Amino acid sequence: MSPRRRAGLRARLFLAHLLVIVAGMATLLLVTLLIAPSLHDRLMVALLGADAPTAADPGMAAMAQATNAVFQTAMIEALLLSGGAACLVAAAVSLLVSSRIVTPIERLLMASRRIAGGHYAERVPAEGRDELAALALQFNTMAGALEDAERRRVTLIGDVAHELRTPLATIAAQAEGALDGVVVPDDAAWALILDEAGRLQRLVADLQALSRAEARQLPLHLAPIAPGALAERAVARLATQFAEKGVALTTVVAPGLPAVTADADRMAQVLINLLGNALQHTPADGAVALRVMKEVTPDGAHSILYPASCILFEVADSGAGIAPEHIPHLFERFYRVDKARARATGGSGIGLTISKALVAAHGGQIWAASAGPGKGSTFTFTLPVAERAERLTKS
Repeated sequence: MSPRRRAGLRARLFLAHLLVIVAGMATLLLVTLLIAPSLHDRLMVALLGADAPTAADPGMAAMAQATNAVFQTAMIEALLLSGGAACLVAAAVSLLVSSRIVTPIERLLMASRRIAGGHYAERVPAEGRDELAALALQFNTMAGALEDAERRRVTLIGDVAHELRTPLATIAAQAEGALDGVVVPDDAAWALILDEAGRLQRLVADLQALSRAEARQLPLHLAPIAPGALAERAVARLATQFAEKGVALTTVVAPGLPAVTADADRMAQVLINLLGNALQHTPADGAVALRVMKEVTPDGAHSILYPASCILFEVADSGAGIAPEHIPHLFERFYRVDKARARATGGSGIGLTISKALVAAHGGQIWAASAGPGKGSTFTFTLPVAERAERLTKS
């Protein structure tokens, strides 16, 4: 905002206050001039009596007229002096009030300009409890969200570059070695190149799926389906892998559960991802349980949001567990609890992010809990029952 505009806003506020003051003073003077003479005469009659010889005595009549004139002159002078003093005081107060209103607005404008220039850490003081303080507080909240989004964007670019670097470097090394005659282009070399190219394809596919899921552009083929059928479908896909590793997999589906409206393929993808993560972090002779129920966990927030109109899917394992500081970041893109884990065994790092987006697209929520390292972890998500899910997807 330019100085001219700032001065204009101050001037408009000051002139608005001054106009109210002048209008009030003019009204006071006009009303006083209209009613004061008659009020004076009535009081004089009450004081001297109705039968006072003012009309018969010319001297008394002249004295009454002189008294009225002196009274009116004194009243007008007093009003002008007091009104002038009141106007000066009111003008000073108006300047102060205008400054208190304009200064926070100027801070907001300056901060918004800095944010537009890329300085996302900019904040404004939120003082008081009025609307301007509430506006400043909301502005700071918005600035914090923009700063977090920018941080995520920068992190995403770095993570994508990091994920692409290893397979590209491997492919380039194999190609360069083949050209120099160092690497024999046999079946093993071609298989390695093909494997790295497959990793690149999976990463690109995951990124595309994540982008479309977060933008809610993934086509969902919604239909009523029994929650137990979703669980059975996911378990059937991974039963062999659990058996090979020696991890016990149990499924508990509460009886009499109502149907949910869901895309069976997408929700099976979520369950497979959660079960696959549990299998990966659970050692041999460990256990993983998939529970499907109507009750929610004894968490006040989730109980309020999802009383009895949602079905809860819970994947609990006896594996490595998660430290408390990692819990809030598990569903962020490319976030890994074990930073040193190899990409070849750790996946793309966005499976949980995609799962969160898919659950949200169905009108549910997903969260994680763990008692700490070595004490296992539990991933839970909810799906609305069929009738409620249809209302959410239409809204």
